[in-house]
Amino acid sequence: MTLMIRSAALADEQDVVGLWWACDLVVSYNDPAADFRFAKTGSCSDVLVAEDDAGRIVGSVMVGRDGHRGWLYYVASDPRSRGRGFGRRMVQAAEEWLRQRGVVKAQLLVRETNTKVVSFYERLGFETAPRVVTSKWLSEPS
Repeated sequence: MTLMIRSAALADEQDVVGLWWACDLVVSYNDPAADFRFAKTGSCSDVLVAEDDAGRIVGSVMVGRDGHRGWLYYVASDPRSRGRGFGRRMVQAAEEWLRQRGVVKAQLLVRETNTKVVSFYERLGFETAPRVVTSKWLSEPS
């Protein structure tokens, strides 16, 4: 199967957000549609998608840079197509997007409820970084 990886169009929002839901990447306090639109309209971010031969979106990654490092979010591959390398291709596409912008380090966060994917990222060369992440709600999550 051939995959075509491209920058998502705004019209892809529903399909991409549906993929994120299908991959269990959405939590109650994040609005994935707002995340999609924010990444698509920002100057330092994008959403990349993979289409299969039928034009169906089977993979995605939201990628951005913060001035020092790159970040990957919503790495997804269609659950019906797991094991075919789609997730790997999405990570590689995000890494290339970052390289083209002079970013030398890519990072991502894995929720403690999703640790089954840690070995996937380790196989792609990511390392668990000993860090303490702190956060503060600036408004109540909905």
